[in-house]
Amino acid sequence: MVKVSLPSYEDIIEQVTNAGGDGGRALVERAYECAQKAHKGQFRRSGHPYIIHCLAVAGILSDLNCDPTTIAAAFLHDVVEDTVGTPRQISIEQVQREFGAEVATLVDGVTKLAHFDKLSSDDLDENVQALRKMFMAMVEDVRVVLIKLADRIHNMRTLSALPAERQQQIARETIEIFAPLANRLGIWEIKWELEDLAFRHLYPADYKEIANLIKQRQADRETHVARVIKRLKERLDSEGLAAEVSGRPKHIYSIYRKMKRKGVSFEQIFDVRGVRIIVEDVPQCYHVLGTVHGMWQPIPGEFDDYIATPKDNMYRSLHTAVLDEDGTPLEVQIRTYDMHKTAEYGIAAHWKYKDDDQHEKQYEHKIAWLRSLMDWRQEVVSAGEFLDALKTDVFQDRVYAFTPKGKLIDLPAGSTPIDFAYNVHSSVGDRCRGAKVNGNLVTLDYQLKTGDQVDILTSKRGGPSRDWLNPHLGYLKTQRARTKIRQWFKRQDRQQNIADGHTVLDKEVKRLDADIKYEDIAKLFGFDELDDFLAAIGQGDISTQQIATKVIEAERSQNPDTDPGVPFIPPVPKISTGALSVMGTGGLLSHYGLCCNPLPGDEIIGYVTRGRGVTIHKQDCPNILRTREHERLIDVNWGAAEQTYPVMIEITAYDRSGLLRDFGTVVANQKVSMSSVSTSTQKNITTIYATLQVSSIAQLSRVLTKLGQLRNVLQARRKTD
Repeated sequence: MVKVSLPSYEDIIEQVTNAGGDGGRALVERAYECAQKAHKGQFRRSGHPYIIHCLAVAGILSDLNCDPTTIAAAFLHDVVEDTVGTPRQISIEQVQREFGAEVATLVDGVTKLAHFDKLSSDDLDENVQALRKMFMAMVEDVRVVLIKLADRIHNMRTLSALPAERQQQIARETIEIFAPLANRLGIWEIKWELEDLAFRHLYPADYKEIANLIKQRQADRETHVARVIKRLKERLDSEGLAAEVSGRPKHIYSIYRKMKRKGVSFEQIFDVRGVRIIVEDVPQCYHVLGTVHGMWQPIPGEFDDYIATPKDNMYRSLHTAVLDEDGTPLEVQIRTYDMHKTAEYGIAAHWKYKDDDQHEKQYEHKIAWLRSLMDWRQEVVSAGEFLDALKTDVFQDRVYAFTPKGKLIDLPAGSTPIDFAYNVHSSVGDRCRGAKVNGNLVTLDYQLKTGDQVDILTSKRGGPSRDWLNPHLGYLKTQRARTKIRQWFKRQDRQQNIADGHTVLDKEVKRLDADIKYEDIAKLFGFDELDDFLAAIGQGDISTQQIATKVIEAERSQNPDTDPGVPFIPPVPKISTGALSVMGTGGLLSHYGLCCNPLPGDEIIGYVTRGRGVTIHKQDCPNILRTREHERLIDVNWGAAEQTYPVMIEITAYDRSGLLRDFGTVVANQKVSMSSVSTSTQKNITTIYATLQVSSIAQLSRVLTKLGQLRNVLQARRKTD
């Protein structure tokens, strides 16, 4: 487990000596001496000498049993960047001469990772090359990221020394990028600590509330868990099973996420009380599972077998939840000692067990998997798209589906049969025409679930549909599939791409009812030649959403005081009862007091309850006026009003029964308000006119796309005349 206390230099030296002998010890000692000289006179914002940070980073990696080369690079990880322009300046070439190519490569890779600090800035596109280089460095030598993760942990532990705005930025970056990265590498202890530290800075009130709830029940919980452990030990001993049984640590962010995801209270989270059972081998794991289910009643839907279907980050374990004799929920994890080591250290375990052939195979498989995840990185032009792709393909929660032959396919949550097909093979994706899930035909925008068996139906010839690239239709989740489809279109004949691009552009401009020349649109995208622009559309590099955004922005710039073709109407404030804002917090669980039933517009106040978040009351509610616990009152407001704009649309369709009903359903599903609607029918052609309240161009484009997919619809467009 990663230590929170400051590591000892002697402890580090002892670990590297055990791992790398006298040679490893000498390398690390020289690196430490170099770091001391390079950072002499430098101090961190906390006021501590800079070398303390280097010691902390090296100590965290020492606790992970990393090799001496990694520890040496940890001591040196800032010497190149932080000594520029000083008399003690050290170059990467100097590091290579004094410590060897391997250490220099790691230090250089970590130096490049410093560009992560700019990801939230306005010049995001300028950082795309640095971002690509960083992940290329990761798949070449994952130790680069291990050092950066250790660096981030210590920075998070000392974050309070920075200005509040910087704290928020770093904490957000940590919870969105670095904690998920630690999770994907299977280093659970780093993941948990990064999440909890980031959560404490991002949502201090929520963090404090859950921490207090844990503390308040700590004595009862410890007594209960101790009793459970005693019973389990006695039962397992009687069955001849030598097992290590212990209580599980409670991670505040994990509890918070489960409360939010399941919409339940603190008391309903099963792993608030949890035990872990570690045994020698896999058969014993299942033996213990049967014993636990024999002792207590299993809770339906709370069993996961990560031994039969391991997580993609090598995590293996059995998870179950039961009700003990007191009716108290209890989560139980069951795993072997080897599984426990992998869960603790993840990919970092490679250097501790690298002489183990089986572990070496697992490590190589993991690295190959990381490389395959990133095989789209050179195809993505936009830095924003690159970062979005990381968050979906790499960091998002996963689903695990199977081919008809039983091969496990790991995909981001929300993936579709098309994503599945391209993950199997590019040619399967290109020729995909349908899919069966668990034996039943499904639409190609069906979202796969863990355990689904997917059979892709293919044709002998043909290629992907351009509709698959339309983000509004929901056919794709992964950047991998999107990149493969674009590659297919790029291989097609240029004249065909130009023709297809012209068709797409013509349809989109008509749908927007825009009065603009195609050449002018091309210039908005930086193309001097129209054919080059049309070819880019035809091969999938430019989407209809991007076209809509540019066209309407151009119209507004030409007519800044009006919405072109539509009389200007001031934005209509749209108040949502879900837009509550609790002052000084974010995401706190809240509900409305039944005693006064506050409505948007009422003067309101919050009352902090025990275990149920915040209750919202009117300020003149009798219960609030009578309360003596004024310290539990908290300021709340209805939150920022979402601005919407009226836009008239026109739908032309062959008349049929249920057309207007389907139209209303699509609009409602897109969470768009409709302020007026009228219809007319002539010669079996129905025209629907409606005024929608939309919040953005993207939302308008999405609604028009969905309406255009309805049966019998000929055209769905914005009406400006």
